[in-house]
Amino acid sequence: MSAAQEQYCHYPAPPPPVPVNLITAPPQPCPYLPDRLATLRAFYARQLDGRLYHRFMDTSFRRSGCVIYQPVCLNCRLCMPLRVPVRRFSPSKSQRRCWKRNQDLAVAIGDPTLTEEKCSLYQRYQCDRHYTEEQENLQMLSESLYTSPVPSVEFVYRTPGGRLVAVGICDLCEKALSSVYFFFDPSQRARGLGIFGALCEIEFAQRHGIEHYYLGYWVRGSRKMSYKSAFRPNEILCPDGQWRANACARLENADGED
Repeated sequence: MSAAQEQYCHYPAPPPPVPVNLITAPPQPCPYLPDRLATLRAFYARQLDGRLYHRFMDTSFRRSGCVIYQPVCLNCRLCMPLRVPVRRFSPSKSQRRCWKRNQDLAVAIGDPTLTEEKCSLYQRYQCDRHYTEEQENLQMLSESLYTSPVPSVEFVYRTPGGRLVAVGICDLCEKALSSVYFFFDPSQRARGLGIFGALCEIEFAQRHGIEHYYLGYWVRGSRKMSYKSAFRPNEILCPDGQWRANACARLENADGED
């Protein structure tokens, strides 16, 4: 089945694990695939137990700040959560090279703490990635990224001279570590900091006996999301509600044959 055919699957969006007051937002341009509209439904949570949030992730929910959202696009289920079973993870050759390339960086792990320095880095990252002059101040960034209803952890990456080059934020559940957002200095793009950050987060999960590392949505047909399938083995939550091992590789191969 091609990606275009799968767009019109008729699986309904998975129901939330517990009753919540879901509000459906008006359709907006899809951030992953061109010429499509995306629809989200969501609810607001000031506090959410990590184990319960894990159950929400297993029904295709993610969060932004205190907003817990789920894609419910009309007849489209191409946004599929991807997770890595960390005990069985095996880095590829290119991932091992990326790890070695960044061994000079100091990685500090602790509670998320927003500073002017991090806000400045985030603004540079956003301007480079989205070609926009819009900038978020500390309050806006706090509400969208640094305010969380679930336990979270922050990874801060610095050069030997102390220069801040990257920041990653993850949600911490008993059996899952979920990548929320990662931003880095655009001038350091050659380091492959996004890949290195994911490897550091997987290594953290391994050391703490966490079963799965969640990378967010893998979107079939989206180049921006394709890097996630390189972390193997992996599993994606298919539209029928079942986690399937390495299914994205089979779907990518099928697309290549179309």
